Amino acid sequence: MIDDPDGVQVSPNPEKPRARQSKSRHPSLLIVSLGPADQPSPKTTTPPQPAQPTPSCELPSPSSVIPPNTPSPAQPTPASEQPFSSPVAPPNTAPPAEAEPTSEPPSSNSAPPNTPPPAEPEPSGEASFSDSVLPETPTLAQPPPASEPPASSTLLPTTTNLPLENTAPSSEAPTPSETQPSEPQPSDTSPTMPEIDASTDLFAAPIALNAPAAIFQVRTDHPVPRLGITSTGPHQTNKFYANFFLGNQNAPTYVHPYSVAWAKGQGASASWGLSVSHIEASQRVYGQASSGTNAVRYFLNPVGIQSLCLSAVELGSTTALTLDSMQSQSVNVNLLDKSGGRTLVTFPLVQGMAFVTAVYQGSTPAINSGVFFKTVTKSTNGPKAGVTKYTIYLEDGKVWHVYAYSSRGETLDLNVVNNGFARASRPFNGIIQVTKDPGNAEGVLDAASGAYPTAVTLSGAVANTQGSYTFTYTKAGISDTKLLMYALPHHTECFDANTNKGLTTVKLQTTTKGIATAVVGDAWTMVEPNMPVSMDFAPWDPVKGPQKTLKASYINTIAPVALKEISQNMEQQSDQNSMYFSGKALAKFAQLCYVVNDLLQNQRLAQTGLNNLKAAFSRFTLNRQQFPLYYESAWGGLVSSATYQTGNNGADFGNTYYNDHHFHYGYFILAASIIGYLDPSWLTKTNIDYVNTLVRDVANPSSQDKYFPVFRNFDWYHGHSWAHGLYETLDGKDQESSSEDAMHAYAIKMWGKTIKDARMEGRGNLMLSVIQRSLSNYYLYTSDNKVQPSNFIGNRVAGILFENKIDHTTYFGTNIEYIQGIHMLPLLPSTKLTRPAIFVNEEWQTYFSNGRADQVEGGWRGILYGNLATVDQKTAWDFFTAKNFDPAWLDGGVSLTWYQAYTAALMG
Repeated sequence: MIDDPDGVQVSPNPEKPRARQSKSRHPSLLIVSLGPADQPSPKTTTPPQPAQPTPSCELPSPSSVIPPNTPSPAQPTPASEQPFSSPVAPPNTAPPAEAEPTSEPPSSNSAPPNTPPPAEPEPSGEASFSDSVLPETPTLAQPPPASEPPASSTLLPTTTNLPLENTAPSSEAPTPSETQPSEPQPSDTSPTMPEIDASTDLFAAPIALNAPAAIFQVRTDHPVPRLGITSTGPHQTNKFYANFFLGNQNAPTYVHPYSVAWAKGQGASASWGLSVSHIEASQRVYGQASSGTNAVRYFLNPVGIQSLCLSAVELGSTTALTLDSMQSQSVNVNLLDKSGGRTLVTFPLVQGMAFVTAVYQGSTPAINSGVFFKTVTKSTNGPKAGVTKYTIYLEDGKVWHVYAYSSRGETLDLNVVNNGFARASRPFNGIIQVTKDPGNAEGVLDAASGAYPTAVTLSGAVANTQGSYTFTYTKAGISDTKLLMYALPHHTECFDANTNKGLTTVKLQTTTKGIATAVVGDAWTMVEPNMPVSMDFAPWDPVKGPQKTLKASYINTIAPVALKEISQNMEQQSDQNSMYFSGKALAKFAQLCYVVNDLLQNQRLAQTGLNNLKAAFSRFTLNRQQFPLYYESAWGGLVSSATYQTGNNGADFGNTYYNDHHFHYGYFILAASIIGYLDPSWLTKTNIDYVNTLVRDVANPSSQDKYFPVFRNFDWYHGHSWAHGLYETLDGKDQESSSEDAMHAYAIKMWGKTIKDARMEGRGNLMLSVIQRSLSNYYLYTSDNKVQPSNFIGNRVAGILFENKIDHTTYFGTNIEYIQGIHMLPLLPSTKLTRPAIFVNEEWQTYFSNGRADQVEGGWRGILYGNLATVDQKTAWDFFTAKNFDPAWLDGGVSLTWYQAYTAALMG
């Protein structure tokens, strides 16, 4: 047992890359992946592009990104033409060589977003426009109709209803007559939240407990099977462990700082257990440096390195994997001897766990390694009573500790069979834990051994501008041993005094979140001292607060523009075959109505626009849009019916597969919050229930709600959301638009404020503050950023942030205005919070100063100048009020009125 397999040479044997499922717009394609990035999910967001985009002649250096002209599902690209994905790297080998970019991107399957709608008659009214005033703002284009046939009945059976649900439309469904309320009036928004007791838990009470309204057709089926899931729904769809129930069930899961995967008899270890991997910064693979910034275009971490595998002798080719206790920050992964058979080993996985723990239930432990043992040493005196310890030196020079504990008093005796396999001498009932020693950490690890987390309870509170949130860990094992967990940089920045006492000097590199620090304690509390409680619908400054007064000269300039834009056909522009595009249109007009009513002080004109807006919104509260929403009970959520009706699994950017729900529904929540603010009579039970159902789908705070999972999108451990839904991927979950993530939190805050739900408003304020802190560490880079690699922060933004890599690109093109701009839109009162001035100035100087912004085409130019308005109002005002302003410079999801009013308000 103290054998040292000296002289055994471990020759690197790179695995043949395996075909895997792409999560591109055509996720059913099988591609062979070798290179640095994973395939993107059906596009996370489709912001504006130039009105006449020029096809790119080359792809970014090997990356996860489908080129801007990705084919539709009807025209799949051959595997040999696909971009590359994360390398499956053998131990002790050099990073793989970069592949050459594809030279001929496939044809496009999307129209420019700034395609104008059909012409409309000029609005009637007393005011008229001068020649310098723009014509009607073009709207976002709709995605083309799917060319695939409808799904077969075997995949998508007929609709059924939940018990006790009737199929008739709700008697409370809004009618057009309900959208004619009294004239709106300016409102004095309180600079503080409604009174809420500081002891009130923000997460204790559900938003609602009722079933979704009868307007939502119920499906008991879903195109994605729930592989291995044994617990009852609702089920998490966008959390870190989704790869265990998707595809082949063996793509990595990133628990940070480790990644784990079901080895499934593959790889260098040939184990059937759970492989454990940790990647050092020295093992990263970097892309080519940009000629302009000298920053590398991506960095990623190799996958498939099986440092240690926790297994059982009884596991083999009949092994089955199941999951239970699927919570927002934890899950149990079970390995059975066969499908429907006996559970041999259970792995409780919790984000940030310092030990990977295996719970053995009478099976014979086995430990494999694909890196191979150099020495395996048993400690003669265990670290504490009842705990057996082994220390394993691997051939890559890394040190791992193995701890075993049994409440029955059983001991673990390992026999080293060869340099890649050790097994126990008899069956074992208890836990085995493995952890990597980064150096000088053995004492801390020894002290924490024998205890492990099984779940996390989230709680939170607010008091004036201060908010806090707490992770309370459910613990098993040795009860008087405190847990050891790894905290990310944004956690340690805001630990309260008590949590801070648990900080240790033990640190490990994470894949994309900097260096994690080990913390001793059974609970953490993080404090956000400056929540944006004064923020409302007006342009907002972190120091000055809401800016609600415009000078008369500004009003005179903006008024004719507002008259033109508020007279546009709102029903037509919001009648899209996409929830994303429809929501953007509704939010645009809602902001426009707010400006006219509160900032321009024209209540009569605002009323006209508001009536039209409510009529347009009623299409959705009645669920009569082109692709109505379904409530599907297989996973538990509101999804677009587009995939059910067309068979196109990328329809509406994967909404049916739970992609981007916080983006799509966030715009609706934002629009509704403004409508309800301007006209409280609109806040009928039916309308509130509709919007609350959207909030429940993306940000349900309580497990008491049996229809939706808890916080589908927002990840309280990472401090931001994940947009990636039900698609298997080697690089884990991802999110592109950090600014639309902030938008959804802002929308929840303002909806809570509008309906006087203090808990919801408090959660929104807290989420915004956490997002701001997280983005400044992981997404938006100033020159002093110490978290991300120094050779990457020159990009200024992440591009697409995955759990395993960051790729400075987008899903829809490689133009720099796309990459930077997707983190700018939409321009909101919260923008100056989440995009600090120092960052905006550095980014502008890097990419857009000295006239470079004026070379940008299409709606992106307006986005850039809207972003500039947060720091340089004079230049932005001159741009948005220029007589030669081209309406093509407006994104279809924003009005010129809002750009002008936002800029003018901040100018004072």
